[in-house]
Amino acid sequence: MEKFYSTLFARQQAAHDMPSNVRIWEWARDVFRLMFPERNSKKLLTVEAVKATFTILENELYDLLLNSKDCIGCDHREIVQRFFENLPHIYHLMLEDAQAMLDGDPAANNLSEVIRTYPGFLAICMYRMAHQLWLDRVPLFPRILTEYAHERTGIDIHPGATIGRHFHIDHGTGLVIGETAVIGDHVKLYQGVTLGALSVDKVLAGQRRHPIIEDHVIIYAGATILGGNTRIGHHSVIGGNVWITSSVPPDTTVFHKPQIQFIHSKVDR
Repeated sequence: MEKFYSTLFARQQAAHDMPSNVRIWEWARDVFRLMFPERNSKKLLTVEAVKATFTILENELYDLLLNSKDCIGCDHREIVQRFFENLPHIYHLMLEDAQAMLDGDPAANNLSEVIRTYPGFLAICMYRMAHQLWLDRVPLFPRILTEYAHERTGIDIHPGATIGRHFHIDHGTGLVIGETAVIGDHVKLYQGVTLGALSVDKVLAGQRRHPIIEDHVIIYAGATILGGNTRIGHHSVIGGNVWITSSVPPDTTVFHKPQIQFIHSKVDR
């Protein structure tokens, strides 16, 4: 047992080479709540209060980066400055995503409902913040943010994926978007869609492994699209439960045609 205790103690030291997952995602949650007060129980009464809260969050991100030994080579100030300079653009993209969900879901009554309740909105917002940190090569933080959203919503978006404007996730549970996936503008994905790799061999790390989805594509529930050479052409519709490993031309409808076998049996009366 002494050896076991020593092993756990050594892991304790290594585990604290960066701030806790809780601190990191709470910071992102607070940024999200500041942009979308529908999610925030605290009401800010003046513009100065909003500015002061942003300053606090900027300093907190700097402190998180500074206390991460995994980010020794990072320019902490530059990363913080770039993140918050890009935040108005990220916010605009988030609003477009909310509008896409409102426009595309007959059950949605207004933007406030989408922002307050839709798991897809939370997942895409966390992805968009995480993606900015991913572009700045911040280690581990982006994965912590998207895995927080994954845990909360069942929607798994890798922060390395590239996702365009006006993105609509409908329901979303079980949705998987891989690291090198590229998604265009005005794309709508339903629950259980997988944009994955044909192989998970470790030698493929750093290579394109996931599909490209062009603009104005709809992919229905349970569809699986695999491979870095697979491209779904613009304005295509991919039906539910299809399995695709090769490219689809633009303006194409793909659907799954099940083979149904009827078994007749005699019942003694």
